[in-house]
Amino acid sequence: MTGEIETGPEVIKRFLRSLDGSPGVYRMLDAESRVLYVGKARSLKNRVANYTRLQGHSGRIARMISETASMMVLTTETELEALLLEQNLIKQLKPRYNVLLRDDKSFPNILVTRNHAFPQIKKHRGRKADKGDYFGPFASAGAVNRVLNQLQRVFLLRNCSDSDFETRTRPCLNYQIKRCSAPCVGYITPEDYAVSVDDAARFLRGQTTEIQAKLADEMTRASEEMEFERAAAMRDRIKALTNVQSVQGVNPQGVPEADVIGLHMDGGQACFQVFFIRANQNWGNSDFYPRVSADMSPAEVTEAFLGQFYDGKEPPRMVLLSHGVEDMDLMAEALSAKAGRRVQLLFPQRGEKADLVQGAVRNARESLGRKMSESATQGRLLKGVADAFDLPAPPKRIEVYDNSHIQGSFAVGAMIVSGPDGFEKSQYRKFNIKDAELTPGDDFGMMKEVLTRRFKRLLKEDPDRKSDLWPDLLLIDGGAGQVSAVREIMRDLNVEDVPMVGVAKGVDRDHGKEEFHRTGARPMALQRNDPVLYFIQRLRDEAHRFAIGTHRAKRAKAFVANPLDEVPGVGATRKRALLTHFGSAKAVSRAALADLKAVDGISDALAEAIHQHFHEKG
Repeated sequence: MTGEIETGPEVIKRFLRSLDGSPGVYRMLDAESRVLYVGKARSLKNRVANYTRLQGHSGRIARMISETASMMVLTTETELEALLLEQNLIKQLKPRYNVLLRDDKSFPNILVTRNHAFPQIKKHRGRKADKGDYFGPFASAGAVNRVLNQLQRVFLLRNCSDSDFETRTRPCLNYQIKRCSAPCVGYITPEDYAVSVDDAARFLRGQTTEIQAKLADEMTRASEEMEFERAAAMRDRIKALTNVQSVQGVNPQGVPEADVIGLHMDGGQACFQVFFIRANQNWGNSDFYPRVSADMSPAEVTEAFLGQFYDGKEPPRMVLLSHGVEDMDLMAEALSAKAGRRVQLLFPQRGEKADLVQGAVRNARESLGRKMSESATQGRLLKGVADAFDLPAPPKRIEVYDNSHIQGSFAVGAMIVSGPDGFEKSQYRKFNIKDAELTPGDDFGMMKEVLTRRFKRLLKEDPDRKSDLWPDLLLIDGGAGQVSAVREIMRDLNVEDVPMVGVAKGVDRDHGKEEFHRTGARPMALQRNDPVLYFIQRLRDEAHRFAIGTHRAKRAKAFVANPLDEVPGVGATRKRALLTHFGSAKAVSRAALADLKAVDGISDALAEAIHQHFHEKG
């Protein structure tokens, strides 16, 4: 049994006998073999020896030692390998006593494609699998969109998809408003378009002076040749370029490429602000709130943050820190190994770099202050929820469910999550309703499918409920009928101990007169001015917003889908030929075999395949 397993310093002392002075990574495990802590060491024997007594440690480390029932080690050739391995294991295992970066954000880039005669410029997020030039990262999608908008004004590059490009017969609105040079209909040659693409890439690398001089020369030449319309176009592009440079914000002159990382810690909480400097331009900033303890030092927190932040992200050529780490050279070597080139890790004390770091620290301090204030309010609201619905403790995870459809079409279910830190958007989930047997508009049936899928997966992935993914409260949109149906679903899944509350609109479906339904209890209401009522309304409205947004996205995708995309052997060129000949996909689907064979570029075999595809569909 668990209570008979020995834990504490004596366990570590026995384990120490098997260690030598090799570098490596050690894991400390509790009585149930859960990983408590992952650490690296230049010498495993020396590092682990520090844990053979309880005295002389902070409360956090002393608790960790006292809970340790066993250990695991992996030796490495070098300390650098140990550092990289430690970072990977922390991300995978999420040990309780390590610093953990909770919000693993991915950042958008600008992609200039290189697999087309007329490259496209667009926003890109995720793995860099497409061929082309990537510029970034930007702190947010909004920052990317602003730069893309200005780049279109200056360089007139297309942002349409390849399939849209291939099927156009007339210029789109972007050409009319002077944001595209209409390569889709041949209004610009591939050579001239390539020059614009190269100029845009140079701008994104910070070479703006050359581009402005070039545009000014073209404007002067056009004016001298009395091509006043072209000269005016050049003037507008210069004006747009000047506007881009003026709105970039703080643009450091001596720092062409860097991530500026500022840390502020207070009351056992921490906030990092990361500013992205690329091409001597500020491409925005983002904040992070790692899980820390009050006894952790800034150096320890910073080192852990760097390892986890750059896992899966390419480090820039320079990283500026507000706090140094234990071994700056080793961390710089690790980042260089990830980037495949030299990365400088600096802790500046004066000059422009120090000013940038202080700006990041100031933003971190202000952000943490706002978050702590919001967390205090959130804590009071969660306690109010517990009091209102007789919960044993304030809920750490509330899941709210909603459905959206139009008479059963494009049906989706949605789940949002809220907790002590507010809405946890990385935990939101959408469910495409798959049951073809459902009666259109059957909300009970949709809710049953959503909850069944959600909790079957949870039971499979975490049957012992050791993770923090199990909800403390379910909020269901509906009254007694919905609560009863959900209770039946949960009983079938053998999950009957999760509290649930149905939120019904109440009298006249009035916002503010909500009734709350629970199994075995009479319907209840909260005072109209009760902050808990407003809180629950916000949760329900957020679930509704997410469900509606997911439903609209699914519907929009279905509406823009072209039936020709499903026909094997019909690519962009042949699709364009078919649409040019017949005028629409519907006309293609109704065309006779002989008419299909008459289309330029469509072989007899392909015509038969197209005819058979739509004949079988019909």
